[in-house]
Amino acid sequence: MKRLLSTKEAAQFLGVNEKMVYTLVSEKGLPATKITGKWLFPIHLLEQWVETHTLNYPEARGKLPPYEGLLVIAGSNDLLLDKAIQLFNTRYREHLAVFGNLGSMGGLRALRQGLCHVASSHLLQQNGEEYNFEFAHQEFERAPVVVNFCRREQGLMLAKDNPKQIRSMADLGQPGIRVVNRPLGTGTRLLFDMKLKEAGIAAGKIKGYDREFGRHMDVGIEVLAGRADAGPGIRPVAALLGLDFLPIRWERYDLLIAKERFFEKGVQFFLGLLHDPAFLDSAQQLAGYDVTLSGRMVFPGDAAETAAAGEVEKQPR
Repeated sequence: MKRLLSTKEAAQFLGVNEKMVYTLVSEKGLPATKITGKWLFPIHLLEQWVETHTLNYPEARGKLPPYEGLLVIAGSNDLLLDKAIQLFNTRYREHLAVFGNLGSMGGLRALRQGLCHVASSHLLQQNGEEYNFEFAHQEFERAPVVVNFCRREQGLMLAKDNPKQIRSMADLGQPGIRVVNRPLGTGTRLLFDMKLKEAGIAAGKIKGYDREFGRHMDVGIEVLAGRADAGPGIRPVAALLGLDFLPIRWERYDLLIAKERFFEKGVQFFLGLLHDPAFLDSAQQLAGYDVTLSGRMVFPGDAAETAAAGEVEKQPR
């Protein structure tokens, strides 16, 4: 366990009096926990809090008011994220989490504009290994905190029993194949376009390529209804709908949070749920998720993350 400081020790660490410590807890989100009636302060969180409150950083352009119980999440949609939001709203009745389905890039831009507390994103970088960092660098003057939400399996959702015998991305170039697609700015569309380019397929010539749907579930329903033979999406949706699935890769799906909002109560409550047995059980009940890294901060070049972002996993999940 990380070292816990008393109020007196925390005051000495911060160079303030004990009364100011209580003020920082109530007004500035100083991280603390109460055990048997006494305030205790995890020293590693105090150090992070000091870093996030360092002077001379550009002020946030945020339009959100101070946190008063409404947690706004925006970006890429996901079934497990929906369950986490539902768990948050059930567990913390005095708070409310809401989600805006804007796609990964839309989520990053909403975070930059101060329209949300958390952005969900899975944007694959050009190196084919890392996720999100380059895109965040382009959008932000001051890099946000990146916390892994999960890993999930991306691929093609196919009609049951795969009647068109689609075995690879190259097969989408065959005459008569109909697809549906995700909008520009989504991580799934970015990956789909990358793989079509690698396969030498002129995307615009595929029937249905311009038919865009905002959720993985909507894409899956189009395939299930027989209006498309294939569509990019995640295994969890394919499994729920009884569709076939052609795996492409396991991807890292992250939460990005502005540093000045990282220690706000709702954000910390939500991140805490990523270690909660109820959340972990939800992930186990859905095919195509890996929550090994859930709740951990991730950084560019992390060896574990590089391995996690590799091509199709050989072991089933």
